[in-house]
Amino acid sequence: MKTPNVHDWLTEHSDYLYRFALARLRDPHLAEDVVQETFIAAIKSPSFAEQSAPRTWLTGILKHKIIDVMRKNMREVVATDLMHEEDANMDEFFDETGHWSEKPLAWDIPHDALEQKQFLVILQQCMDKLPSKLAALFLMRDIHETDNEEICKELSITSTNAWVMLYRARMGIRKCLEIHWLQA
Repeated sequence: MKTPNVHDWLTEHSDYLYRFALARLRDPHLAEDVVQETFIAAIKSPSFAEQSAPRTWLTGILKHKIIDVMRKNMREVVATDLMHEEDANMDEFFDETGHWSEKPLAWDIPHDALEQKQFLVILQQCMDKLPSKLAALFLMRDIHETDNEEICKELSITSTNAWVMLYRARMGIRKCLEIHWLQA
């Protein structure tokens, strides 16, 4: 086994790894940190046996670093993350029978709306307003389409808890989009 050229790895893979981390963490500073930790772990690890491409191996390390950061962030209780009572109450969307009290506003062509840069900016702002735990779950499940079993394992939550949290995240995103996108 030959010694990997760290300089080549940095040159070839750092931008890709940074974009990968940024898409999942939504924080440029955290993304930089996990990429640095990934390269440090790769340099210290004797396990690269060239059985896969360096990028694949580095991405695997990065995924574990990202999961560690998400777990750490979920354990930290930040006062701004606590849902206000009025935000936590989703009953306003439903009548006594459990049906929509007011049907969701119709989107003309959702696919076209998703392609618009303004929509993505508003979606990001709506996700930023969610508690970090709900935002992380929404991002993993609905954006990155991660399997529910894998999410539960990575976040150390039960399947039932994941679905309840996902419901709350979706309702929060829906409410925010109706206010800031559909009514704008």
